[in-house]
Amino acid sequence: MEVGSGARTEGRVAAWLRRALWDMVPRDQRDTPAALRRRQVVTALVLIVGALTLGWSLRIEPGDGLFYVATFALAAVWTVGSFASGRLHLGRIAFGDRLTRPVLTPLVIGFGLAGVFVAGALVVRQIPWLDEQVRSVLDFADQGSVPLLVLITTVNGIAEELFFRGAVYAAVPRHPVLWTSLAYLVVTLATGNVMLAFAAALLGVLCGLERRASGGILAPILTHLSWSLTMLLVLPLVFG
Repeated sequence: MEVGSGARTEGRVAAWLRRALWDMVPRDQRDTPAALRRRQVVTALVLIVGALTLGWSLRIEPGDGLFYVATFALAAVWTVGSFASGRLHLGRIAFGDRLTRPVLTPLVIGFGLAGVFVAGALVVRQIPWLDEQVRSVLDFADQGSVPLLVLITTVNGIAEELFFRGAVYAAVPRHPVLWTSLAYLVVTLATGNVMLAFAAALLGVLCGLERRASGGILAPILTHLSWSLTMLLVLPLVFG
C-alpha cells in the first residue's frame, strides 16, 4: 500500500513538473516578418547597452550611492527594450482540464531552486576562490539598505525576465530556450563573477523552459523573484 502510494505521489510530481516545464499550451503568438526583424534589431541593441550597464553597476564600490542609480538604470534599459521590441504575453499553464495563469507553480519552483543553491553554498564557502566570488556580491547587501536592496532585486528581476524571456525569446525563431539562456549568461559574464554566471546559466534554462511551456513571461518572473529574493536574504546568513 505504501509503495503504491509513493509511486502515485511521484507520478503526480512528475506530471506537475511536466506541465510547468515541458508541455506547451496552445498559443498563437507569431510576429509578422517585419515585426520579427524589428524585434531582433531592438533586442540586439538593448543587449549591448544592458551588458555595459550591468558590468558598470557591479564594479561600483559597495556602499556607493551610485550603485542604486546604476541598477535602476539597468532595469530601465531592460524594461524599455522589452516593450519597444513588440508584444509581450503573460502565458498560461494547464491546471486540470483548463488553462490558468501560472502563479503557485513557478513560486514553488523558484523556492525549490533557492533551496538547492543554499545547500550548495554550504559547500562553496569551503572553497576559498569560490567563497571570495560570492562574498564580492554579498558585499553590496552588507553595505546597503536591505529594504532598498529588496526593491532593486524585485525591479531588476522583473525587468530581466521581461527582456530575456519576453523580448529576446520572441526574437529567436529556432531553439529560443538555448539562445536566450546563452544571451543571459553572456550578459552576466560582463560582471566578471563566475558564481553569478553559474547561477545565471541554471536560472536562464529553468525560466526558458517555463516560457516555452506557458507561452508567456509570468511564470519566469515569479520563479526569478522567489529565487533571487531568497538568495538576497538567506545567503548573507550562510556566509556571515
